[in-house]
Amino acid sequence: MPHTASRYLTEGRRVGLRHFTYDDGAEFTARARESKDLHHPWLFPPDTPSAYAAYAQRLIEDPAKAGFLVCEKEADGALAGFVNINNIVEGGFLCGALGYGAFAHAAGRGLMREALDLLVRYAFGPMRLHRLEINVQPGNAASIALARACGFRKEGFSPKMLFIDGAWRDHERWALTSEMLTGGH
Repeated sequence: MPHTASRYLTEGRRVGLRHFTYDDGAEFTARARESKDLHHPWLFPPDTPSAYAAYAQRLIEDPAKAGFLVCEKEADGALAGFVNINNIVEGGFLCGALGYGAFAHAAGRGLMREALDLLVRYAFGPMRLHRLEINVQPGNAASIALARACGFRKEGFSPKMLFIDGAWRDHERWALTSEMLTGGH
């Protein structure tokens, strides 16, 4: 039987990760609209065609960003969420900042845990990054639990760090290095 290449950049038992495309707009925006209650007040993914087109363009064309869609393998690749690496810095830093979200139908099922584990290995492997950071609002217990479960350590607190939902919000800083993943120092 001939081998066919996976449609995913990396995959686990239940999810696969692939890059954003412009063609994903209809499904992504529908999932974002269905998930407004889950996401509020933490994040605001694009929920209109024009907002998605601008968002996808940044993730596709900006070399300092990499966007990944979390696809549910048993549901024929339906979108379960997203994980983006923003502010990618090369050279001596080799770092990126993660942003992520599950869609409502996939929340609480462990899919994002599997996806974030896959993304970390992909970032430290083929992308050759050394450090990943997550900045999360202190009240976002689900996001903090996910960061902790994936091995990120809390490094600090930044008052009024990001402008979200009309105000400057405090954030906890979490990070993971490739050495932490492999057990090195």
